[in-house]
Amino acid sequence: MENDLISKKDLLELTGISYGQLYRWKRKMLIPEDWFVRKSTFTGQETFFPRDKILARVEKIKNMKEESSLDELADILSPSPKDIEITAAELNSGSIVSNAAVELFQDVFGLREHFSFPDILSVYILDKMLASGDISGEEGRVLLSTLEGHLDSFKGQNCDMIFIRKLGTSVCVLVSAPNQISFDKGARIAGRLNVAACIEELKTKLLNGGLANGKTI
Repeated sequence: MENDLISKKDLLELTGISYGQLYRWKRKMLIPEDWFVRKSTFTGQETFFPRDKILARVEKIKNMKEESSLDELADILSPSPKDIEITAAELNSGSIVSNAAVELFQDVFGLREHFSFPDILSVYILDKMLASGDISGEEGRVLLSTLEGHLDSFKGQNCDMIFIRKLGTSVCVLVSAPNQISFDKGARIAGRLNVAACIEELKTKLLNGGLANGKTI
C-alpha cells in the first residue's frame, strides 16, 4: 500500500505545482477530499495521495486549465451526471461509442430520438466492457438492466461497476468505492470499471466533440 502513495512534498516537487495551487484545486473540488490521506510518520502527521490517481489528475488539470476555468474543470471532473441531451444521430456518429453498443441499448430499452446523460453513460460503460471482451452481448443486457435500476442511487458518489461470473451465471453489481470486495473461490470478477472515471471520460469526450446541444456539461 505504501508504494501506491506519494507524499505531498514529493508531489509538489515532481509536478512543479505550489502548495497554494494544490489546496485551491481541493477547494474547487478538482481533487477529491478522500485523496488527501493523513498518515503518521516519524516527523508527525503528513499528507499522502494515491500516486497514480493524483499524478494523472494534476497533469489533466495543467493541460486543461488554459482553455477552461477552474469552475468548468470542476464540472467536468465531478462524478455527478449533468443535464445533457444529445440526439440518436449524434450518439451514432461513432465518436463517443460504437454503433453496436447503441443498437444493443435500443434493443433492450426501445428506439429513442434523444439520449439523456445517464443513458449515454450506460451505453458508454457497455461499450467499454464489450470492447475489452470482458462480457458478451447477452451479458451486456444484464449490465444495462443493473445500471438502469440502480445507478441513479449512486448519483454524485464514487462507485464501481463489477461484473461477476460463477458456474455459468453472470451478475452485475454496483458498490461504493473505494472498497475491498471478496468472493468465494467459485466466483471470479470478469470486469470492473470505476463509474466516476467513466463519467469524467465521457464528459471530456462530449466537450471535445461539441455534442452537448447547447447545454452545460
